[in-house]
Amino acid sequence: MATMPSSHGHNQACCNVPPVVSSGYKPKGTYEYVGSMRSYVTGPVDATKGIVSIFDIFGYFDQTLQGADILATSNEHQQHKIFIPDWFKGNPVPTEWYPPNTEEKQKKSSEWFGSNDPHRVVAALPDYVKALRAANPSIKSWGILGFCWGGKVVELVTSSSLNPFTVAAAAHPAMIDPAGAEKISVPYILLASGEEPADAVKEFESKLKVPHHVETFVDQAHGFMAARGDLSDPRVKAEYARGYRTLLEFFGKHWP
Repeated sequence: MATMPSSHGHNQACCNVPPVVSSGYKPKGTYEYVGSMRSYVTGPVDATKGIVSIFDIFGYFDQTLQGADILATSNEHQQHKIFIPDWFKGNPVPTEWYPPNTEEKQKKSSEWFGSNDPHRVVAALPDYVKALRAANPSIKSWGILGFCWGGKVVELVTSSSLNPFTVAAAAHPAMIDPAGAEKISVPYILLASGEEPADAVKEFESKLKVPHHVETFVDQAHGFMAARGDLSDPRVKAEYARGYRTLLEFFGKHWP
C-alpha cells in the first residue's frame, strides 16, 4: 500500500494512520459562538480556569470531545471550562482521505496542510482569548491543550511574545521542534505516542527551561488521545484515560 511521505513537517505516522471513529458517546457540552468562532464548550459555569483545546486535523471527533468532558468534570476541586474552536470553519481533513494511498488523496492532503498552517492559528489566538475573557469574566486564567497538528500550535504560541496562557499541554504533537522548547515560557506537559521521533522528544525535553513533564506512551499510536484513539481496544482505552489523568495531575500541580 502506498503511503504519504512526511509533508509540511508532519511525521509519517501523522500522515498515514487512519482515524478510528468511535460510536455511542454523547458529548456533555454545547456548540456556541465565541466572537465569530463556533466552539464546543463544556464545563461548569462557575469555573475559574479555562482551557482552549486545539483539535487535530480531523476536527470534532467523539474521542476529542470526550477528552474535553473528562478535563471539565473529573475533579470537583479542579474545575475547568473547555473551549474547542473550529479553526477549520467546518472543513477538517475528511477521513476518507486516510490513508492517503493514491496520488489524488496525497494531493488533497498536501493542499489542505498548505491552507492550514499552524502559524495562522497562533496569530488568531490572542483575539480569541480576548473574546473568551469578555464572555467569561469568572475565568481568571487560561491554559491551552493541543493534539497532533494542534500540538504544534501550542508549541508556537507558548514560545512567542503573543502567549496569553498560564500552562500548556501537547498530546502526540506533530512537527516537534526542540529549538522551540528553549523559548517556552509556561509550565509544559508533552505526552508522546510511540510514533513520535524519540530523539526529537528527548531533545525537546532537554531544552525546556520551565517546570515540565514529558512522557512517551510507547505502545500507543499517534493520535491515541484524539481522533485516532480506538477506544474499543482495552489497552488504548486504558492509556487514553491515563493520558487525561496525567494532564489533570500536571494542571493541578503547576496551575495555581
